[in-house]
Amino acid sequence: MAITTAMCNSFKEELFGGVHDLDSRFHLVPDVIKIALIKASPSGTYGAGTTNYSNVTANTDEATGTNYTATGNTLTGTVISLDGSTAIIDFADTTWASATVSADGCIIYNSTRNNRAIAVIDFGGSKTSSNGDFVIQMPAADASNAIVRIA
Repeated sequence: MAITTAMCNSFKEELFGGVHDLDSRFHLVPDVIKIALIKASPSGTYGAGTTNYSNVTANTDEATGTNYTATGNTLTGTVISLDGSTAIIDFADTTWASATVSADGCIIYNSTRNNRAIAVIDFGGSKTSSNGDFVIQMPAADASNAIVRIA
């Protein structure tokens, strides 16, 4: 079907409701934030309306392959900052080493909070690794490039 890059509407609403645990520096700590790959040519539609990682698994749209583990990787290096009046969440790059996998996008979700969706990212086409590193490189943390931002 389709993947559209978007911060999930449910996440924006949950921020105001205090669902996600923020520490005094506004980091999503001690919550565990994960990133899972969405397979090439998924059957479901993912974007701003996605509410949970289970939306992907219910459609059997999570990627599979050698050295890719279901539920994805835990994101580290979480930093929340401001660029003008835009709030930005930045993460360290993440890698599936020696992986053979293909994906059209990914979902970032809060596994501590019942797998609630944070954002969905469209890769702009299928990305594949064949017994190599599958890397998601997070862009520079500014308002124009950030993966997850609230303007």
